Amino acid sequence: MSGSIFASIGTSGQPWGDAEKRQWRALQSKKRSYADEVLTRIDALRGRFDVEQYGALDYAPDGSYPLFALRSRNWDDARPVALVTGGVHGYETSGVHGALQFLELHADRYAERVNLLVAPCVSPWGYERVQRWNPLALDPNRCFRADSPAPESVALWNLVQPLRGRFVMHIDLHETTDSDESEFRPALAARDGRPFEPGTIPDGFYLVDDTENPQPAFQDAIILAVAKVTHIAMSDMDATIIGSPVVAEGVIRYALVELGLCAGITGARYTTTTEVYPDSPRASPQQCNDAQATAVCAGLDYALAHRG
Repeated sequence: MSGSIFASIGTSGQPWGDAEKRQWRALQSKKRSYADEVLTRIDALRGRFDVEQYGALDYAPDGSYPLFALRSRNWDDARPVALVTGGVHGYETSGVHGALQFLELHADRYAERVNLLVAPCVSPWGYERVQRWNPLALDPNRCFRADSPAPESVALWNLVQPLRGRFVMHIDLHETTDSDESEFRPALAARDGRPFEPGTIPDGFYLVDDTENPQPAFQDAIILAVAKVTHIAMSDMDATIIGSPVVAEGVIRYALVELGLCAGITGARYTTTTEVYPDSPRASPQQCNDAQATAVCAGLDYALAHRG
């Protein structure tokens, strides 16, 4: 869906109201199955993890979407907790499948050292429609706060809050795609009544650290591990990635809590948001999944070795 379609919704220069948001939602169609592609894999893991339904999204007439998190079976309150999230933006495929791949292939080796909490698909309506927003034309990844208007964000917030103070790490798995520039950024500009300003898409993997709690050695450890799996994004000519200054190879910083980003919800010492680039001619879908799972492992290895 091209950005020009969004320019036809509402009046140029004026933010959308409810009618425009309904018009936008009517343009969205189901393209893949949350039940078939995600819930079946979660069900297959029930023998190894405790699977908890932490909410449900009622998005009639499209349907109801149960939200699931997986916990370490041998949960021990003496251990720290690590959170892995994927699919906050439903269209970002490797975030979902990278989290599941980590559980399937790698999680067992951390069983005696950390309590794992994994929410593989935070935004299933968006997953099915390959969409960044939820049906209310809200970006869940700008809505992680106590008074959030996004049901996806509220559900995860409520799951996490009882454990605040115990998290050693939170890694949030994302993608940056060509559709960010062709669809999602134009849609955002149209929704907010602003002119669209073209940007660039980084070719490769990068991380978003926290401006208020920078952990450069943690970020570097992840970059070094992922560089063995896929290429790391280079900065633009102005030494930025998506308009933010590059502070180390493949690393930028955002104010996670202030912006309402998912990676800011735990209060953990070690936090990051991953970004892979699935549209690169140098990366396959499997490489993107591998990069996400590798990032989780590298982050855990570093965080557990530097807890003091």
